[in-house]
Order: sequence, then C-alpha cells, then structure tokens
Amino acid sequence: MNPLRLGILGSGKGTNCRAILERIQDGELHAQVRVIISDVFDAPILDIAREFSVPSAFLAPGHFKTRLEPQTEMQLVKMLREAEVELVILAGFMRVLKSPTLEAFPRRILNIHPSLLPKFPGLSAWSQALAAGEKVTGCTVHFVDDQIDHGAIIAQHEVPILEDDTPESLHARIQIAERELYPQVISRFVESARAA
Repeated sequence: MNPLRLGILGSGKGTNCRAILERIQDGELHAQVRVIISDVFDAPILDIAREFSVPSAFLAPGHFKTRLEPQTEMQLVKMLREAEVELVILAGFMRVLKSPTLEAFPRRILNIHPSLLPKFPGLSAWSQALAAGEKVTGCTVHFVDDQIDHGAIIAQHEVPILEDDTPESLHARIQIAERELYPQVISRFVESARAA
C-alpha cells in the first residue's frame, strides 16, 4: 500500500507541519508529504521543509489580505496536482481558499482551528474563549469550505481552561492538543484509503 500523498499549506511557524513530518519519520503515519507551500516568503514552515528534505515553494499571494488572487490560486492547484497530492493539509495557512482549490480537492482539504468550533472562529480563538469565561476550549479538525473556520467537523480535542490561564499558557496547551489530533485524523484518511 502506497503512503497517502499530502500537500501542506502554511503561513507561519509550522508546528503542526513538524508534528506530521515527525510522525511520518517515526513510522506512525503511513503518509508522504509531497510539497509544502507558503504564501509568506520567509515563513519558518519553509525551513522545516528544508530540514525534512521536502520540496517546498513560495506562492506570492497577490494584493488581497485574506485570499489568493484567482490566477495564483490556479497556480496553487497546478502545483498540488503536479505533486500528485491526495489530501491537502492547512497548517496555519492564513488565506481563505476559493472554488479553484475546493473544486479540485472536494472533501480532501483539512484545517485545524484552535477552538471547539463552531465557537470562536477567526483569529486568536484562545483569547476569545478566555474573554468569554469558558471552562473548556480545544481544537477542531474540519473539512475546508469557502467560509472561515466553517466546514464539516471531523474531530475535536478538549482542553480545560485553568483559573490562572493567560492567553499564552492556554494557547500553548491547545497547540499540544493540535499536534496530537491532526496526525490522528490524517491516519483515519490513510485507513479509509486502504479500505477503498
């Protein structure tokens, strides 16, 4: 059985990307990252790609702040197809994907968000949860659609909010949960590919 071919998109540090690559390297996840693409020229996620000898690319996003230029998104689809990607993984990718990518990879694009969706979509979800006086938050893996942090939920991991939590301490614990949950969910897709 061939490994599941992944393409990872990210805009930042790449902590979830690293967790996925480490699980693959340790033989815990039967997958192969075929390409890592970032819309930020000097994003640390591209350094992680080099560290793990994974092909990587910078994709100039264009003029929009929250999405890619249509021409750029077509280029993204081409890059993912050329890498023979089966499952697209968003790992801190700060752009909303539109129809070119969504149509090319229907129900094959995943995102992880640092809250128990549908609560607290958008930026700084851990701060939103603290400000709302929640007792529990966590992270959610979901299918990507054309709205922000919105698609069908696949799995969630709860993280209790402690009395002395700061936004930073809570975010750090959510990130630990994310690094556990995301590879687990990807492994479900590996299993379903095997069963097919």
